[in-house]
Amino acid sequence: MASNLLKGTMILTVGLLLSRILGVLYVIPLYQIVGEKYMALYQYAYVPYSIMLAIAVSGIPIAVSKFVSKYNALGDYATGRKLVKSSMVLMSVTGILGFIILFSLAEPIAHLVIKNDESFFTIHDVASVIKYVSFAVIIVPLMSLIRGFFQGYQHMTPTAISQLIEQIVRILFVLVGAFFVVKIFNGTEKTAISFAVFAAFIGAIAGLIILYWYWKKLKPEFNNLLTNSGNITSNVSLKEIYKEILIYTVPFALVGVINPLFQFIDMITFNRAMLLIGKTAEISNTYLGMLNMYTHKIVMIPVMLATGFSMTLIPLITSYYAKQDFGQVRKSLDQTFQILLFLTVPAAMGISVLANEFYLVFYEQSETGATVLAHYAPVAILFALYPVTTAILQGIDRQKLIILNLLLGILTKLVLNTPLIKAFETDGAILATSLGYIVAIGLNMFAIRKTLHYKSTMVFRRILLILMVNVAMLILVFLSKWGIEKMFAIDHKLEALVVIFVCASIGAAFYGYVTLRLGLAQKLFGERLTKYTKKIGF
Repeated sequence: MASNLLKGTMILTVGLLLSRILGVLYVIPLYQIVGEKYMALYQYAYVPYSIMLAIAVSGIPIAVSKFVSKYNALGDYATGRKLVKSSMVLMSVTGILGFIILFSLAEPIAHLVIKNDESFFTIHDVASVIKYVSFAVIIVPLMSLIRGFFQGYQHMTPTAISQLIEQIVRILFVLVGAFFVVKIFNGTEKTAISFAVFAAFIGAIAGLIILYWYWKKLKPEFNNLLTNSGNITSNVSLKEIYKEILIYTVPFALVGVINPLFQFIDMITFNRAMLLIGKTAEISNTYLGMLNMYTHKIVMIPVMLATGFSMTLIPLITSYYAKQDFGQVRKSLDQTFQILLFLTVPAAMGISVLANEFYLVFYEQSETGATVLAHYAPVAILFALYPVTTAILQGIDRQKLIILNLLLGILTKLVLNTPLIKAFETDGAILATSLGYIVAIGLNMFAIRKTLHYKSTMVFRRILLILMVNVAMLILVFLSKWGIEKMFAIDHKLEALVVIFVCASIGAAFYGYVTLRLGLAQKLFGERLTKYTKKIGF
């Protein structure tokens, strides 16, 4: 169990980490090509696109992986194959419909987000980039279906590699296209942004090609399992299959939409709230870009671990739950919560402490931007916990509770956002996001405890220990940074990068040494780590 969970999570995590790093790094040259003001236009396109994508496909990979894993555990490989064959056309139709809807709603969304007299951009500018990015919706549903099928067989590599290639191709198209438009053909920055958002479509095609290659490679294995099972055809009707998939998909379609929907709430309320307290449209637009685009990309880096865990956890818990093996379900939960916080907390808090340096390396020297990042970074812990707690509820068939808890979290954000922005500006939006996630996560944990009678004093003690070690580590990192700043001023990207490297190395070395000395790391990561640590005296 532990081996499968860690192996699957590691594969997905490495792929997602590389993809996430590339997704942050490309912003640096793009920022230099088009400038800060025009980068804000980029996020005006991607937030509505993310919402549409979440509605169209976010539940598909997890729902399909859960469905396939469940029937595979019962020895019925034919039903999973039947689902994939019948869903190919359906997902293609879904993608086309999603594209038409987003393309058609581009202008109404632009009217909702801004007014011509209150922003640096016109309604036509915003509508145009939304239309360009909408083309990617055509491809992604089909791609998500295939990824879910592979994950149901515990094959995580196709998902990780296809996501990585998709990101690489997309970024190359973004940077090359923007450079040629602005630097070679002397086009406008707005045109460059249109090319940049259209790159999502090109990247999706590349990802689909990789998945097709893996399908050809793994098909003999799937055929052998089907033949050896003795059931070549499925006894489950398509009606029953789609009913079950719909039950799985709807909650996770909503789960996938929570983060972009929170960002969309900021988009439609932030500028107006800031205008009410006397801030200019240009300042408001810049602050919103810092929140929803620049800092958000950095904050989401630690969250990739949670994505890897949730994708791996769903089919694993589903398999144990289908066999009524509640002991293994609880062991999976114990391991997941501990490892998740063990890795996410130091990453999120480290970014917060080194916010000035991170913002300078990725963008430019900005006291405001660094402050937003410092306050926003700890929210990554909540971003990481939410998909894992919903994955657990999904694995134990508590879909209705997922929807209810999600809606209450969104309602909290919606109600509090404007008054908190008026009171605390950008910090108000961050606080409203935090409270919305806390409500949803708290309700999820309450449901998990009630359903599985899950209560682990051991896990609680270890989480407290993890937090205590993190406090000590952060104090050491802060003192290291303070000492370096006393020796020389940090005014350039290279200097900031050196500070990040030195402080992160000191923090990681301290964290690793203390957790190994305490035996905490060995207990979390199992026999493999113990085998190596014994050789070095731990």
